[in-house]
Amino acid sequence: MFSRPVFRRLAGAVTVGLALAATSGCGLPVDAVAGVSVTADGRLLGVLMVCGYHLDGATLYVDSADTDKEVTVGEWTADRRLTAGLTTWSLDAPAPGWTATEPLPPLVAGTSYTLYGWTEDNTSSSRSVTFTLTDRDRLTPGEVRYEAVSDSGEESTVTVPTAEFKARACQDM
Repeated sequence: MFSRPVFRRLAGAVTVGLALAATSGCGLPVDAVAGVSVTADGRLLGVLMVCGYHLDGATLYVDSADTDKEVTVGEWTADRRLTAGLTTWSLDAPAPGWTATEPLPPLVAGTSYTLYGWTEDNTSSSRSVTFTLTDRDRLTPGEVRYEAVSDSGEESTVTVPTAEFKARACQDM
């Protein structure tokens, strides 16, 4: 069939190909969009628009000094699976339908926070949104800050009315 040197080269090429495939940066399918909003009294809200599959919870994190790690700041698990549609919950107070598995401490000025949604079985996640306290303070009730994707694939952070977020977020997928 194959001579020993040819077989070794072929086996080596397959091994390299598998290693490249395993480390190529392929991530979870993204089938939802995360955003943030505020209440009338300025409390921070998490916003998730599930576009098709489902989500089970959300995490707020900051990047750590170690470039390969993130530090969880807050984490919430929904009492029931989140299916297609819009959901919001308070990030800094107990919220009906949610359990804070990592309660949110006071946020720090000048720090960039990232919120994203996830599934317990790691089969899907949401597009994340990054914000600072200054960004939060610019929000008004009824607005959502999120990462939009243009027709050309360019990502940009936008703030839009909740109704527009609900109408557009899944179109950006």
